[in-house]
Amino acid sequence: MAKERVQRRLAAILAADVAGYSRLMSQDEEGALAAFNAHRRELFEPRIAEHSGRVFKHTGDGFLAEFSSVVDAVRCATEIQDRMKHRNAGVPKDRIIEFRIGVNVGDVIVQNADVYGDGVNVAVRLESIAPLGGILLSEDAYRQARGRVKVEFEELGLKPLKNITEPVRVYRVVGTSPGKGAVQPRPFSRTSLDLPDKPSVAILPFVNTSGDDQQEDFADGLTEDLITTLSKLSGMFVIARNASFAYKGEARDLREIAASLGVRYILDGSVRSAAKRLRVSIQLIDAESGNPVWAERYDRVIEDVFAIQDEITFNVATELQVQLSEGEQARLRYTTTNNLEAWRNWVQGLAYYRRDVSKDGVGRAREFWEEAVALDPHSAALNAMLGLIHAASARFGWWNDRETELAKAERYAEKALSIDASNADAHCVQAMLLLLRGNHDVAVKAAWRAIDLAPGSADIAAFMSLVFNFSGHPEEALVQISKAMRLSPTYPAWYLGDLGFSYRLLSRYEDAIRAFHKYGQLSPGFGHIDLTIIYGELGRKEDAAAEAEKLLAARPSFTITSWQTSQLYSDPERLQADSRALHEAGLPD
Repeated sequence: MAKERVQRRLAAILAADVAGYSRLMSQDEEGALAAFNAHRRELFEPRIAEHSGRVFKHTGDGFLAEFSSVVDAVRCATEIQDRMKHRNAGVPKDRIIEFRIGVNVGDVIVQNADVYGDGVNVAVRLESIAPLGGILLSEDAYRQARGRVKVEFEELGLKPLKNITEPVRVYRVVGTSPGKGAVQPRPFSRTSLDLPDKPSVAILPFVNTSGDDQQEDFADGLTEDLITTLSKLSGMFVIARNASFAYKGEARDLREIAASLGVRYILDGSVRSAAKRLRVSIQLIDAESGNPVWAERYDRVIEDVFAIQDEITFNVATELQVQLSEGEQARLRYTTTNNLEAWRNWVQGLAYYRRDVSKDGVGRAREFWEEAVALDPHSAALNAMLGLIHAASARFGWWNDRETELAKAERYAEKALSIDASNADAHCVQAMLLLLRGNHDVAVKAAWRAIDLAPGSADIAAFMSLVFNFSGHPEEALVQISKAMRLSPTYPAWYLGDLGFSYRLLSRYEDAIRAFHKYGQLSPGFGHIDLTIIYGELGRKEDAAAEAEKLLAARPSFTITSWQTSQLYSDPERLQADSRALHEAGLPD
């Protein structure tokens, strides 16, 4: 029998319990149980998962959840209580279900999937004395949450808690900041996401009205450039390309789209390109009212496409009253390339890159981007993207040996940074290259620089999640990949690989297993390596062997030695442990 793994870590604990559950059960046992299960399924579990938490114990009439961040735990608690008010609207008074919630942060003991210790006990005791529909925090939790969560607190003083040696200073959540922390129901969509606390927009793929399918890439490229530029602004929340383009070619109910993506505004438009003329019609819609905020039509020569982009981004930022720092004002300009033919090659390559991130798809993108760079060698963005795909080739062995690909990637990255030191993609490539060179500490610094320069970029957050994971910072990796998933609700499958990787390194095995199973469902053949390792660490030898068989069926040439070349851990012991788990599952060396 495998020995259970025990470890200690700092965690935020949320304890929730139904007030008067016995009374409710005595009145209507089946009805109370059905209502509680509906709340759990429709409210608790989705909200906890959205805030990167996990339920580690059900208590019959409540639950215990673990978060890596107190901020996430308190935000989750306030959303649950706010939403319960709406769910209880119209319910007879004697049938209303109300929760008490306690939040604490402290040292806990983790044994397999369960969590123990005073960090948990204090949260449970706080929950037991919380008011109906209320939330209580320990002093340690309050210190980390104040100023970071849009709620107000009331100090209740020192409180003796049952079986806790010393009294605990307690704080009560007394309200949310108007219009920001409060959760407003969105009745027109059952799959709606909560609105961010900043202006939020989804830019839908512009409709090609040229009557020429060859102009489709032109319209898509214009859309993606606008998304990329606006995602550089810290004061905006811009849905990523993958999610926006999920609605390409569909009938557009803008209110439903806004609800499903969790944004307040929709930018919608059309493009007509013919001969040397370009017509762009665009409108910014407030999805809650359905009314246009701003609309414009541009009828220009086609070479003005770049000036049009600048005008659109500036007007969107202005209409949404986005506060811009001095650096962000400069980054609001369109900077990919001002050469029209280079731009055409750029958007054609982008179409391949977005459709297929394998060797073949990226290889076709590289051909177009090399043509683009030949036409405009002074484009930081083009050089950066070529650096990124050569870095990927260096890791996965797509085209040349690692050293050759690294040298190419480094030349492109250095050129990009020499042209524009504020190019986020260039810093992203630099972080990946430093990781491949084994310079983990410097790679993390470069990763933070990339994130700071493009705080709303889902792809950069996801790429940098990998850097944080391999560099020994899985907590931050989880924050970044969770952000990427919120920015891109219809995220690409490989995001799940990063998510599962973070969970695995944090020993959150059940969460990791779910992530990798979903990854395999969306991308058959993927996830088996990590599942083999997880099951091996849990002592589930039969499950590990079964995953190893699935892996070899999907990738008959797999060997542990070849796999090791793509693993970039700062901790060699972790690589040895993973390799040992794969070997014990029967995979070839």
